[in-house]
Amino acid sequence: MTQRIYLDHAATTPLRPEALTAMEEGYSIWANPSSPHGEGRKAKAALEDARARVKSALKWEGEVIFTGGASEALMIGLRQAKAARRLASAVEHDAVFRAAPDAEVVPMDDGAVDLGALEKALAGSGNAVLSLQSINSETGTVLIPHEGTEALDMVREAGGLFLADCSQSAGRVPLPDADMVAVAGHKFGAPVGVGALLVRDFAMLEPTGGHERGYRQGTENLPAIMGLAAALEAGGIETWPTTYPDRFEFKDRMRRHGEVICIGPQCSHIIAVAHPEMSAQALLIRLDALGFAVSAGSACSSGTLKKSRVLDAFGVSDDLASRTIRVSMGWNTTPAELDAFVAAWKSV
Repeated sequence: MTQRIYLDHAATTPLRPEALTAMEEGYSIWANPSSPHGEGRKAKAALEDARARVKSALKWEGEVIFTGGASEALMIGLRQAKAARRLASAVEHDAVFRAAPDAEVVPMDDGAVDLGALEKALAGSGNAVLSLQSINSETGTVLIPHEGTEALDMVREAGGLFLADCSQSAGRVPLPDADMVAVAGHKFGAPVGVGALLVRDFAMLEPTGGHERGYRQGTENLPAIMGLAAALEAGGIETWPTTYPDRFEFKDRMRRHGEVICIGPQCSHIIAVAHPEMSAQALLIRLDALGFAVSAGSACSSGTLKKSRVLDAFGVSDDLASRTIRVSMGWNTTPAELDAFVAAWKSV
């Protein structure tokens, strides 16, 4: 191929032009937003303007803590939440378990959190914070539907906090009704190295001192934050070249030449598909040679030969998991690119 086709947007998506323009403006405002002089006040004004724009774009009425990405947002939400215990679904991203290595793991039941197990976990001593993905990054399973989830109701009835990891949904689809939301900028066209923790009320967190009203260490990355705001304002999934019917038709076409892994309700922009007989590693090499960038599992584990912990938790057999790759779409994916991938998939 003369031009490569990138279909690994769930790992990182290209920078939106609007974000790049905003970042260039941000680099001209070089002072520390916490400094009291005129240059610092100018940077502070730009920072707070970006905060207001992020809240408006995400339709969020609570507070916004800017972070270095979703991993840091999850760490703040889990470690500083005013809760005695940490709970996490078995299919959460590794960043959740790095932030809370002592988290009680809630198993899955047919593509959703096992509500019986969650009820038992919530009945333990002390209130808890539950971390749950809105969309699973490896299978595209929707764990927090727009209409809400019974897990959220159970957590609130038990006096706990609900932390939604929206790395694969924020900036594309509406946010869930959670107490805290983790946002990853580089998943929707903002630069790498910026994200946010959205919090209903600062009273839910223990302050640690430092920046961001005392809830986060480190000087804010103003150019990246301005890029984050601009990327969100550029529009969500409804602005993509690939329409909703395009994306689901693509899944149907892939299903004719392989096994699409559909565990629970599915989003439209992430697809896990298994080759009839070729291993995932061999398949990635073949597709890369043909000019396609895809992955096997999440970016944090796709370089290993071990079975995906997430697929295992979802009950996918070892054999099927060993042949499964992930194809994910983004803000600049075109129908022609999907057509080309289907042709390449048929050829292998």
